[in-house]
Amino acid sequence: MQRLIPVLNNDHVPLHLISVINTLLTATKEISHLLHQGSLAGTLGSTLDQNIQGETQKKLDIVSNQLIKNMLLETNLVHAVASEEEDFVVMGNPDAKYLVAFDPLDGSSNIDINGSVGTIFSILEKPDHAAEGTDLFLQTGDEQIAAGYILYGPSTMLVLTTGKGVRMFTLDHTVGEFLLTVEQVRVPEDTKEFAINMSNRRFWTDPMEHYIADLLIGSEGIRKKNFNMRWNAAMVSDVHRVLSRGGIFAYPADCRNPDKPCKLRLMYEANPMSFLVEQAGGRSSTGYERIMSLQPTDIHERVSVVMGSRNEVDICLDYFKKFECKRPDAPFHTK
Repeated sequence: MQRLIPVLNNDHVPLHLISVINTLLTATKEISHLLHQGSLAGTLGSTLDQNIQGETQKKLDIVSNQLIKNMLLETNLVHAVASEEEDFVVMGNPDAKYLVAFDPLDGSSNIDINGSVGTIFSILEKPDHAAEGTDLFLQTGDEQIAAGYILYGPSTMLVLTTGKGVRMFTLDHTVGEFLLTVEQVRVPEDTKEFAINMSNRRFWTDPMEHYIADLLIGSEGIRKKNFNMRWNAAMVSDVHRVLSRGGIFAYPADCRNPDKPCKLRLMYEANPMSFLVEQAGGRSSTGYERIMSLQPTDIHERVSVVMGSRNEVDICLDYFKKFECKRPDAPFHTK
């Protein structure tokens, strides 16, 4: 099995970018160790603090954020970092060209039940035009030069793209290296599996309500086939299942909280996952727009997400064309 760095070298990935990726992965190896130690590491449980999203922070959220942030900035190869756990952009080397946005511990509500969690990251280059602070990161998903996630499950896996397809690597703890285990990830075009938080059903807009209703009817309805539902409550593990065997993952806008109709963050979750899904032959949309074409206006912007097997996503998007959205207070793109 090949190690990560030779694989990236064969793809002619710039050496400094390889160093940034490798540094990030060094931090995630430590996070993996802390997670596998569980309560023995003393990092489980919640703090009394909330992040910029208004969510209660887990102890390991904070530890993971500090590890990744500090190690990236110490390389002198990173111009700035943006994290879901940070209110503002953190500046690094003014002469460096790489920008890294990350969700240090996606699905952290699963930590205390020993469920799967992950780290999601997106790498951009400093824009050619004059920009400072937040403005550095206000780039479309199409401008990403690398993206991926680390899944902390029974094994620790890296799923990565640098724009030349998607590969999966597995951490070999005996040598401390990520080894190539899936050369080319391809998302099947069709599926009988969907992932969505059904507890929000009463708050959905009409297009998503009608789409899911037809899936639930199964072979007796217009779809003429039965669907299975899966939901891990962590985007990393739900999207990993889609990349591994197909499916559709959706976190649509809803009207439960008019101030926050969308749940997932464009920069830290939707864009990097969309990059992976599209590179693997799938499709990703808000329901109305391709996610990676969106122009961000804020580093903590949220969006509606529908991604996965191409043909199934297309069918879902037909519902957004067919059924009028009767809840205009639930936009699909919001801060």
